[in-house]
Amino acid sequence: MEAIRLYDTMTRTVRELTAGASDKFRLYVCGPTVYGPAHIGNFLTFLRFDVLYRLLQLGGYNPLYVRNITDVDDKTIRRAMEQAIDLQIFTKKWTERFHEDCDLLNMLHPDVEPRATEHIAEQIQMVEKLIEKGNAYVGGDGSVYYRVAAFEDYGKLSHFDPEALQQQSTTSAGATNLSDEYERDSIADFALWKAHKEADGPVFWESPWGRGRPGWHLECSAMSLKYLGSGFDLHGGGEDLCFPHHENEIAQSEAATGKPFASHWMHSIHLLVEGKKMSKSLGNFFLLSDLLEKGFHPMEIRLALLGGHYRQQFNFTINGLGASKSGLSKLESGVRALLEAAGLETSDWEKFVQPVLPADWGLFRNAWKALCNDLNTPALLGALFNALKKARASAGDSTTEATESLQAAGALFFVLGVRLFARSEEAPADETAPTEIQSLAEERWKAKQSKDFARADALRSEIAEKGWLVVDQPGGYILKSNS
Repeated sequence: MEAIRLYDTMTRTVRELTAGASDKFRLYVCGPTVYGPAHIGNFLTFLRFDVLYRLLQLGGYNPLYVRNITDVDDKTIRRAMEQAIDLQIFTKKWTERFHEDCDLLNMLHPDVEPRATEHIAEQIQMVEKLIEKGNAYVGGDGSVYYRVAAFEDYGKLSHFDPEALQQQSTTSAGATNLSDEYERDSIADFALWKAHKEADGPVFWESPWGRGRPGWHLECSAMSLKYLGSGFDLHGGGEDLCFPHHENEIAQSEAATGKPFASHWMHSIHLLVEGKKMSKSLGNFFLLSDLLEKGFHPMEIRLALLGGHYRQQFNFTINGLGASKSGLSKLESGVRALLEAAGLETSDWEKFVQPVLPADWGLFRNAWKALCNDLNTPALLGALFNALKKARASAGDSTTEATESLQAAGALFFVLGVRLFARSEEAPADETAPTEIQSLAEERWKAKQSKDFARADALRSEIAEKGWLVVDQPGGYILKSNS
């Protein structure tokens, strides 16, 4: 089996991924802060980790994927207060919108998706332990701070110069690091627990230090420890999180447990849009809904976003989306030809799109190697186009050869997460589906709303086996016949 190798931010080398003591590959990714709709820059990062999750499944790593929801911080509280809405109601709305957009982009649900507000007790316990060990203290304002000077290895992940580390004024992506001003011993120290203030309104929890709320960095340490344990296998996120967020996670986690925090670090480089940093004032700030309104299909958007390597600056353009539309058609044409050579219909394609390694990669070996070599999606796509072209020419009337190529291609498309033949005309109405299918679809929708994603995914597969596709859309779903 081909080993998967990824660049490690900590060691600055490309290293083979290995699972630790667990029988699962334990993966933690910093998820969204739900104070509004996520933009395409956010989804670029989450898509890249979705591809990694899929690759780990295909490669036999048995991944356990945890991605958190930040539902309490300065931004969520401020927006909820401005709209005079309860924080939980406010963040629930944007969490659901995030899930709807993820479904449109065909992203797999993480195995665990913990919310910060549901793990206050665990965060308080970690703060208590840090105070006990002398790594944290109560400041003059009643907040609790981490004493950075007490952790000798602070800065080992980001490799920042000492002055930058002391200031903590910018993130590793060069953006301003916004944080509350509190009374602390050193400007480098960061808040673990923030004392309640008037601007927080009704948002607070009781703690040994009085009313307050957790600092942003604390939640990921507490939740990753609960669900993955110490020394889990890979931690990831956007490049802006490397410093100070991930640096602070390491400091507080390793001080609390006395053990290494994560074995491997992966960071996704941010995108440019039309050659510039995304900004509303420049008119190049896009939500997924903005691109859908322009007539682009979610799979065209997904394909376009995966056209750049996760460690290189990627320039997202509307012209590039047009090229993605054409590219998706070429991929569909190549697969359709193989299906015809195998005596199959387009409705049979999904049977091949599974996390199952083929017996022989054949003409698709270079595409597979590109995936395993630092998640090189641009090289994968180039090799995939070439392999489909050659497979189409060589299959001829050989049903066996065409089927073998479909098995290899299907495994690669599973990792890409790009659904083929999804742009066909929608069914006239859900009532064209049999009553049994409608019932299953409604049961799946309820399971999804209840966050029982395993049940929802199982029902989607059952519906597909009966000849129907469930297509999620903002606020609901539609049913399409495979026939």
